[in-house]
Amino acid sequence: MLHIALHFIAPLLIVFLFFKENWKLSYLIMIATILVDLDHLLASPIYDANRCSIGFHPLHQYWLIGIYLAMSFFSKTRLIGIGLTIHMVLDALDCF
Repeated sequence: MLHIALHFIAPLLIVFLFFKENWKLSYLIMIATILVDLDHLLASPIYDANRCSIGFHPLHQYWLIGIYLAMSFFSKTRLIGIGLTIHMVLDALDCF
């Protein structure tokens, strides 16, 4: 449960620290990146508490994480990139 809560709390902290002017839209965009978890629907079973998402699910591949990180450096994709990067970091914490 804490893991899911962090997917909402961490972007909120980032938005309040760095995107105060337009925080509502920024937060919505970053929260929308949770849709990356739709790739979990391709797994069997869909949810496995002991499975590491990183490297397993199609949208959680290492090379894509590099793209998500790179997106963070361009103004047009920054919020999406940061949201996806935060998501991957939080998912990686479950692997330990």
